[in-house]
Amino acid sequence: MEVRLHNGMSSIDPVAWNDLAAANPTPLLTWEWLYHLESSGSIVPENGWHPVHMTFHENGAMVAAVPLYLRTDSWGEFVFDFAFAEVAEQLGKTYYPKLVGMSPASPVPAFRFLTASGREDDLVPQIMDSIRSFCRTRDIPVLQFNFVLPEWTRRLERLGMQPWKHHGFEWHNDGYATFDDYLQRFRKNQRRNIRRERRSLQSQGIRTRVIHGPEAPPIIYRRMSEYYLRTNSLFGPYAAQFLDTRFFTDMPRAVQEHVWFVAAYEDDSDNPDDPLALALLVRRNDRIYGRYWGTREDRKDLHFNVCYYAPIEWAIREKISLFDPGMGSPHKVRRGFRSVSDWSLHYFFDPHMQAILEANMDRINTLEDRQITVMDGAVPFKNLPPVDR
Repeated sequence: MEVRLHNGMSSIDPVAWNDLAAANPTPLLTWEWLYHLESSGSIVPENGWHPVHMTFHENGAMVAAVPLYLRTDSWGEFVFDFAFAEVAEQLGKTYYPKLVGMSPASPVPAFRFLTASGREDDLVPQIMDSIRSFCRTRDIPVLQFNFVLPEWTRRLERLGMQPWKHHGFEWHNDGYATFDDYLQRFRKNQRRNIRRERRSLQSQGIRTRVIHGPEAPPIIYRRMSEYYLRTNSLFGPYAAQFLDTRFFTDMPRAVQEHVWFVAAYEDDSDNPDDPLALALLVRRNDRIYGRYWGTREDRKDLHFNVCYYAPIEWAIREKISLFDPGMGSPHKVRRGFRSVSDWSLHYFFDPHMQAILEANMDRINTLEDRQITVMDGAVPFKNLPPVDR
């Protein structure tokens, strides 16, 4: 099998890549999405992301591919491995550069090796050997895969990668006919609270609308860029402001097809087509993923409505089965989001660091699992069915 290295998506055949990515549940590993991250000046070496994608070929045909990036720090990966970097420094070991597989700027379970259908069992071990060989020959001390799909976490764990559990959220559509139907799942007090938060927006003269990317006017894309930067400015060094304005304003049609905006408008605005707030969702088939949100100014209950209630109501109408709203924010629990496990996978080529990783990760995962269980138990449903974590 021939292995080819690429310092960007531009040198990779889009059709061949997308044939391999077709089975992925998100659009975040499509050629167009990854190429746009690079061509917009967002995920580039100047921002600490050095693409080193691998493609694998038999008789000239691409049979596998992996999006990979060399990283000289950990900012913006949303897997907070800084403690391991500090341990390495204390021991006089190197931690960077590390090789990371993920869909950048998207803490959403999406990563997997892209392989020809039915060839996973024979191709995956060969791919892992090639990636490890790449790291060893270039003295790269750390290999890491972020936000790995659960089934691929198990597959890659069997090949020596150490799993690290993280806390995520999901909303599941249990066949709801309307948003009011969904509200019947809640206990009385929280059902009343959600209705009050929904009325709050109406009393302020604010309405919401869901707009498909290709139908959104240019002002939506400009405002999304501005609001994204404003939101990120609130989080200091954790902001991860990698997305250049061009990521939003120059978004090609092939990426727009997967994008949906939740827009909030003020009825008494001088420009009623200029949104007060926006959330950007990505969709593939019956799943949606909350990615970016922001507002011109803070308003009472605006965030809950734009990022949770309006997308859920739309998901029910569209018969969408799963909504991943993004990481963080425990107030998602009160709105009916279940706590689930997200995964990253790690391997240290230094035997001392690998021993530390293996000695501690079971304890870390157990503590995280307890936290996930506690958080999930706080969902205010009248009865709480089990969820696959």
